[in-house]
Amino acid sequence: MAGIGDALIATPLIRELRENFPGATIDALVKEAGARDFLEHNPNVNRVVYKNLWTCGAFERVRFLWSLRRERYQLSINTHPQSRIHYRIAAWLAGAEVRISHEYECFTWLDRLLVTGTLPQDYTRHSIENNFDVLPLIGAEKKLAAHAMEFFLDPADERYADDFLTRHKLFGKKILGIHVGSGGTKNLPLKRWPLKYYAGLVRQLNRERPDIHVLLFGGPEEIKDHPVVLAQANPDLTLEAKTKNLRETAALMKGCSAFLSVDTALMHIAAAVKVPNQIVIEAPTLNVTNRPYGSDFTLVKNPAVSGRNLDYYRYDGGDIKGTREELIAAMESVKITDVFAAVTKLI
Repeated sequence: MAGIGDALIATPLIRELRENFPGATIDALVKEAGARDFLEHNPNVNRVVYKNLWTCGAFERVRFLWSLRRERYQLSINTHPQSRIHYRIAAWLAGAEVRISHEYECFTWLDRLLVTGTLPQDYTRHSIENNFDVLPLIGAEKKLAAHAMEFFLDPADERYADDFLTRHKLFGKKILGIHVGSGGTKNLPLKRWPLKYYAGLVRQLNRERPDIHVLLFGGPEEIKDHPVVLAQANPDLTLEAKTKNLRETAALMKGCSAFLSVDTALMHIAAAVKVPNQIVIEAPTLNVTNRPYGSDFTLVKNPAVSGRNLDYYRYDGGDIKGTREELIAAMESVKITDVFAAVTKLI
């Protein structure tokens, strides 16, 4: 699985695989520690194999993937939207008898040699629905009437969240969770809403809506960003959520009254743990396939994108289309006043 959000999007398919094949061994190969954190607690997964293949040398990658052949897997599935050829190379090296992938714009003759079966992708349906198209190919069917992304927490995670809210006297308060980051691969950081805008939004909320407490969420990529926002905020109303892992993050997000982000892994987690009011700032990468699944979210529209999301970003293995200056300008076209209005309408 590609990233944390993609792994979470795959959980409805994993649930259907378990419903169809209750006695099967179902393993998940992930490259993100965060994906490992929550899939290890998923009762429908037998084992999580974690290896960040981007951070090691070519020989180590090949040796690791080749070692998976001893498992004698019958089937491997590259879940949607894994467009890069690297994922199909990984499936081939791991040696499963049947290897299934969706077919993307960047497919070549080599991609088709690496797999035994392909599926068309459909930009008009969510990635979760694209993943369900795998089932008929393997003699399975959708057995559940409804589906949701599944993020399983244990009691220790819930205790962490309770302790945090108690320590900071936040129980019963209105809490807005904010993720200022985005994906770090390719040029995906350019889809971030400007940090100075987040800081301005928090300042305005602290000043005009002191009944709303702000919690800043993120991982290692946001360590340098949070101090910028906190330095301009009211310390009595704005805190950083320092968590040890993604499960603690999700448990704390459950206590939020609302959650604000662009399309990120934390956006999907907010939908999975059912944060009651979700606000998504439209980035060029947001489309039908990756919207918050099962969440009645509020979209703050991006006037620069104006419905042309697929002109900016498709699952072709490439970057967001446009120059750095164009993409920064596109995200700057979403004004603080528009986001402030969306947040304060919901809370």
